Amino acid sequence: MITVISGTNRPASNSRKVAALLCEMLNEAGESTALLDLAELPLEVFESTSYASVPRSFATFQSKMLETDGLLMVVPEYNGSFPGVVKYFIDMLSFPDSLNDKPAAFIGISAGRWGGVRAVEQLELVFHYRRAHLFGKRCFIPSIGQILDGSGKITDPEIADRLRETTLDFALFCRQLCRDTE
Repeated sequence: MITVISGTNRPASNSRKVAALLCEMLNEAGESTALLDLAELPLEVFESTSYASVPRSFATFQSKMLETDGLLMVVPEYNGSFPGVVKYFIDMLSFPDSLNDKPAAFIGISAGRWGGVRAVEQLELVFHYRRAHLFGKRCFIPSIGQILDGSGKITDPEIADRLRETTLDFALFCRQLCRDTE
């Protein structure tokens, strides 16, 4: 199963729409998926005491990370980086097992022209530190507000094709890594 993560807690975000589209692409290709939306993180996780003792309400998020065969993260660029909630989410995950040896891929999105390049590159450093297997192919979607229609579809055919190719290649990468580790 591939877990697609919407990398923001902003309500009704473009990240969530793209994450749902990725799940649809993977499901159409016969892959099992789960959508993990950081907007659904329980509020108590954000209390300062969570660093000492992670709340029980986080257990379902932790379980999803341990059970998944791969992580496909949609990363919006906020102020030249990835959203703070992504780092906080990673901080709450058990170390080292949550990301250790997990295949991970990144789809960057932004309102600007670079499609979240800085956000993805910075987040890759965190995932590398946590010993995830980084997928070498990334996809960047610029001007997301202009190319995402009301139904959550990408209207630019070239970007839609690139997104599909990256997503399906990542699924193959996950299968190969899982087979190699068995």
